[in-house]
Formats: sequence, C-alpha cells, structure tokens
Amino acid sequence: MICLTLSDPTLEECVKTTQKNRAWIEAVELRLDYLTPEERENACRFPSMVEIPVICTHRRVQDGGKFSGSEKQRKAELLKALDGNFAYVDIEEDVKKCELDEKARSKGIKIIRSYHDFSGIPNDIYSRVLTLKKRGDIAKIAVTPQGILDTITLFNAEKELKDVPKIIIGMGPYGVATRILYRRMGSILTFASDSEAAPGQLKARDLKELYHADEVNERTAIYGIIGNPVNHSASPLIHNPGFRAIKYNAIYVPFLVDNARAFFALAENLRMRGFSVTVPHKVEVLSYLGNITREVKQIGSCNTVVRTPGLWKGMNTDYYGFLIPILPDIESGRIKNALVIGAGGASYAIVWALRNWGVKVTILNRTLSHAEKIAKINICSFDSLENAANYEGQVDLIVQTTSVGLNTFESPIEGFRFTGKEIAYDIVYKPHMTKFLSDAKAAGCTLHFGDEMLFEQGKLQFEAFTGYHYPRNLKPEL
Repeated sequence: MICLTLSDPTLEECVKTTQKNRAWIEAVELRLDYLTPEERENACRFPSMVEIPVICTHRRVQDGGKFSGSEKQRKAELLKALDGNFAYVDIEEDVKKCELDEKARSKGIKIIRSYHDFSGIPNDIYSRVLTLKKRGDIAKIAVTPQGILDTITLFNAEKELKDVPKIIIGMGPYGVATRILYRRMGSILTFASDSEAAPGQLKARDLKELYHADEVNERTAIYGIIGNPVNHSASPLIHNPGFRAIKYNAIYVPFLVDNARAFFALAENLRMRGFSVTVPHKVEVLSYLGNITREVKQIGSCNTVVRTPGLWKGMNTDYYGFLIPILPDIESGRIKNALVIGAGGASYAIVWALRNWGVKVTILNRTLSHAEKIAKINICSFDSLENAANYEGQVDLIVQTTSVGLNTFESPIEGFRFTGKEIAYDIVYKPHMTKFLSDAKAAGCTLHFGDEMLFEQGKLQFEAFTGYHYPRNLKPEL
C-alpha cells in the first residue's frame, strides 16, 4: 500500500487532503498529534468520513511527533479515538501492554508496534523487528541510515525477516530509495505526505504515477542514479515514463551514495541492471568496472553503468548528450573556440567532446591544478577563473559546468561582458534560467539549457539500459 500521512490540524482538512490524493493511495494515517486538542476529541469520527483504511497514530515529540503532553493524556486520547472504526493503531515499542491493546483486539483493529531512531540504525535491527512482532500484528521500524552501508542493511530485511509482517522505513536522504522500493524490503506499505511529516517522505502522486512503487515485484528490473547530492535529480522523470511507454517492468530510483564501492554491493543485492552516475562518483566508479568504452577510456569519466554477463560495463553518454544541441554550429564552423567554466566530473566529457571535433578550448577554474589535469589530457589551454575578463569577445562558445549555476543569483563569471555573438551553454538544468544564462540573454547571446543535455544523454542511457530507442513522442517536463 501507499499510505498518506495526514498532518492537517482539523478533521475536515484531513478529509480534503485524503480526497485530493485519493487516486494515488490505498490507506491514510491520521496523526492525532497534528490535530488541535478540540479536534482530537472527535477523532473517532474520522474513519467514517473517508472510504479507505485508516491508521490511528498519536506520536510523541521524542518519536518525531508533535505531542508534548503527559503520557496519561496521550493514552486517553488514543483510547477515545479507538471508538472509531480504525483499521490499525500504531503503538510505540516502549508502551507496555495496556487497555489500548485490549480495546484494539476487541474491535478487530490491527496493532502496529513501532520503533523510531532519528540518529542511525541499531545493531540489533532484525531482532528488534521480531520482538515488535511478538507484541503486535505488524512490526514497524523507522530508522535513519547514515550511509549506503546502512541502506544495504535495510534492503536485507526481506531476506532476514521473510515471513514477518513488517513496515521498514529508511528516513532522511539515504532512505529515499527504501521508501520507493519498499516492496523489495518486504514492507507492507510506504508512507507519503503532502508536507513531509517525516524526513524523506515523498508525494503520493510521485510514488504512484512516476515510480509505480506499489507495482514493483520480483521480476521488476531496477535501475537508478547514484550521486551526492542526488535526490534533486530529474533523471527519474526521463526513464520511468520511458519504461512505461515500452511496457517494460522496470523502475529507476535515486540513490544517495557516499561510497561507490559499497554501492556496488547494494547493486548486486538488488540485482540491478544498470545505473547512471553523477557527481562526485564519475571517476570513482572506474575502479569497479570490468569493461569500459573508448569514450570512458579517453575521457576518464563514466556516467552510465550497465550489467553484462559476469561484469559491469562503463559508458559515457555525457559526451554525445552535450554535443547534440550544438553540433550543427560546430559543423558549420560557427563554433571554433570555447571557454569551459569549471573542471569537475562533467568537464572531462565536455572538453574531450569539443576537442574531438576540433574546437580550441580554454578551461577556466578556481583551482588551477584541476584545470591543468584535464587540459593535459586533451591538449588544450587552461587559466584561472579570475582572468575570465581576458576572454571577453574572444570566444564563440562558453560552457558553464560548475555548481555555482544552481544558485539563481550568482554566476561563476560574474561581471563578464558578453558581446552577443557567443553561444552560452549551461549544463545546470535547475533552475532552467541560471544567472549565467540570464546575463548572456541580456546581451543577445544564443542560449542552450542544461535540460537539453540531460534529455539527450538520458535517451542514450535508456537505449543502453533497455536495448530500445527512447519513445519518439515522449518529451518529459524536466
């Protein structure tokens, strides 16, 4: 099930939120601790106000909730609420067996026994789940993975606790993949929210329409994107609709990764078919690949990994994805020389692509040694970013590759005077109009946007993953 957590202050608003999300959910969780004290008095009415199963929860502050009153008051309010026809009640691990259990049993309300850890994952996580199950119908454990190794522990829950009715939740940024792939952990549901009532919760619509998380089964092929950060990535908007369009039982999920080596262990655990790679892992993954393409060897950077018999193969679609929007201008001779701003992972592919097509390139970067490294590989020039003004009016193409572009109010070459003849290309796709592009537009320059490159390289990744061309009539909004 996809279960929507309701965090509105009144029952009426909770009903409206339920109705708004009804097409994407199978259950709701009524959070008494978010309701006003007056509304809690009437919480028993709520199940009759909606047409789907309802979980009754009254969470204390120490467990991530809003209730800060006495435990006696909390139990009394829960007990009164259970006069209603709730399907489930959530009772924390440390609450001893009491009249709450008795009333739930007498009314046929299933008991969820829950444990929360907002700082990490306990060493005895599997035994805790077993203990929780003994005290209720369903064991729920919501913990906070601090790295990809912790994420592996959560995904092992299905194997370690195969026949235990359970809800396993990874909170926070490292837990996002577990919320989407909840069925691969054997979890009976995942929680969604309109207002992120718990760290890392996704929208119900995204879980249902983008990921089709509730349809994942043992035959579902798993793909993804790894990076740090990564949860902002628009790549799922390219691949998941593509899979649906060709009727391929597959899912594409973001994985926040702090250690590439550990991720390869998770990829084996999940039997992943392939994944995209973004910063800062484009070079690090090379050590774990059994085969690489010519582009990866020349560029020294990999953005696509696919499973082949017996090994992982590395590819680079950044090269072609970057080139496609500007290739007509290169072939016509309009672009003869270029400035590349930044010397990060993406720059490897961009500089090599331009040099491979005979374009003279100068790399500008704050740390000269990084620019020099790429320049030596590609036999081109490099300079300090502080000297950007020296190139005003001297180049045909300026490519912005740094993370500075993520800030709408800042450009890495602040004050640079565009003449209007330049082609300005920013590989950042959020925001669509960066400060760098805004400055270039004001001068009358031709613009190319990051979502152009993202979509073109994504289509090539899709082909590498599936063996099919990306559906021609499909153009996702990135």
